[in-house]
Amino acid sequence: MSTEPRNLNINVHHVTRVEGHGNIVVNVKSGKLEKCELNIVEAPRFFEAFLRGRSWKEAALITSRICGICSPGHQLTSLKATEDAFGVRISEQTELLRKVLVGGSILQSHILHVYFLVSPDLMGVPSVIPLVATHPAVVKRALKLKKLANDICDVVGGRAVHPITMIPGGVTKVPSAAALTELRKRLVEAVPDIEATVELVASLAGKLPSFTRDTEYISLGGGNGEFPLYDGQICSSDTGLTPDKNYRKMTNERVVPHSTAKHAAANRESYMVGALARCNNNQKKFNATAKKAAKALGYAAPCTNPYFNNVCQVIECGQVVEDTIGWIDKLLVMGPKDEKVDVKPRAGTGVGCTEVPRGILYHEYTYDDSGTVIDANCVIPTGQNLANIDCDMRKLVPEMLDAGKAEDEITFALEMLVRAYDPCISCSAHLLDVKFVK
Repeated sequence: MSTEPRNLNINVHHVTRVEGHGNIVVNVKSGKLEKCELNIVEAPRFFEAFLRGRSWKEAALITSRICGICSPGHQLTSLKATEDAFGVRISEQTELLRKVLVGGSILQSHILHVYFLVSPDLMGVPSVIPLVATHPAVVKRALKLKKLANDICDVVGGRAVHPITMIPGGVTKVPSAAALTELRKRLVEAVPDIEATVELVASLAGKLPSFTRDTEYISLGGGNGEFPLYDGQICSSDTGLTPDKNYRKMTNERVVPHSTAKHAAANRESYMVGALARCNNNQKKFNATAKKAAKALGYAAPCTNPYFNNVCQVIECGQVVEDTIGWIDKLLVMGPKDEKVDVKPRAGTGVGCTEVPRGILYHEYTYDDSGTVIDANCVIPTGQNLANIDCDMRKLVPEMLDAGKAEDEITFALEMLVRAYDPCISCSAHLLDVKFVK
């Protein structure tokens, strides 16, 4: 192995499989890392500006269009912000239906990411397409679970993408007992598929890089004892709980020269949100299915390997399947029924925060007396993760250089690192096609 200092110039333009554009730049001169950045270069989408001048009745429908995968999460976070501004309290039935929708959204996204974007890396193929021929049962299982998740969102939200039934204060159409019972039956039948997913990922987990970097983890925490996805306060692994009203102090968004997306920091130079952060902060709230999955996958909190974000996504699939069965049981005991929704707009500011697949999401709206939006702020999970990705890369590249790793190995590790975060530049998963230029 050569001990000569190495020079590397990595320049990747227009990352594929993403709504938008991002570049990666890594420069190493005589063994010294001079630049290591994930550059976000897509144009801003101005959703916050779209909201100004619009009615309170439109805010959740507009912001759900931020993402085709996290649309339920954006809609529910928007609703929470509006309800907070108007002092609206929702019924237990509405809250349970929203939790079911969050569970379906988490399952929908995680299954897509783990099976279609991560497993090919671990199974040595360039995409999921070759697995159709070599592992048909695996692909069929993925499609079956994805269909179930889509149907949960359809039954509860009115559509699989961009829900329409959730409104400020309530629901326009409550699912029938028969529809909820059918979903429950399918969720119970899905448990063996979740167990098979855990078994598959456990068999491949040894191929995940053994890279670690200690950082701050931020998610929802507290709540009523459940694994917090809809309710709770902001929880930092460094400083504990704080109300959602303090979200600006926990994000501190800033503009950086190499990105049109803002970076965020709380108590350190960066922090991580997402499945790993949620599991690290809330492992004690795992249900039986999640505990079993965590043990099989070799996960224990605190875990500081960012590649294990994908392992935690599998754990959360088990968590939401069991929890969703419980939420549906409560709805069936109550007996689904239509409710009158009475919301009176007023001037004020409200904040909502919810966990979406890629991490904690914040919406804040200021309304005038008529319920017209006069100001809005949305802080997206991937934007919160971007600084942490940069920090991970700055530690990973020198370690791999010191170990004498070949260029293709470093390339693959960088691709897997970014993919581990399941990032959305415009809220869609993507990978980095890293090329070394000498």
